[in-house]
Amino acid sequence: MNVTKNIGILNALIRITIGLTILSWSTAKMVKHPWKESYVFIALCGAMKVAEGIVRFCPVTALFREYKDEMNDQFLPASNQEDDGTTLDADQILPYNPS
Repeated sequence: MNVTKNIGILNALIRITIGLTILSWSTAKMVKHPWKESYVFIALCGAMKVAEGIVRFCPVTALFREYKDEMNDQFLPASNQEDDGTTLDADQILPYNPS
């Protein structure tokens, strides 16, 4: 998996803003209640969102795109011809979508 930019600038700015908000909220709560460990986890999640916005790479988005590419490769053959030389039409290539 390549670590290339896979989110836009607006998405990155939103992630940074929300991540800093979550990070500041959780650290303020940790000051009041230092015995609660859930705020540490929330702070890590907020820091992760800030890092995703700065680097402009989201691993979840990369996994979804990789999964989508694998599914396209699995269901769509490289050419429109079968092994016996007959051609395939669109109904035989595309999977059934009931919606």
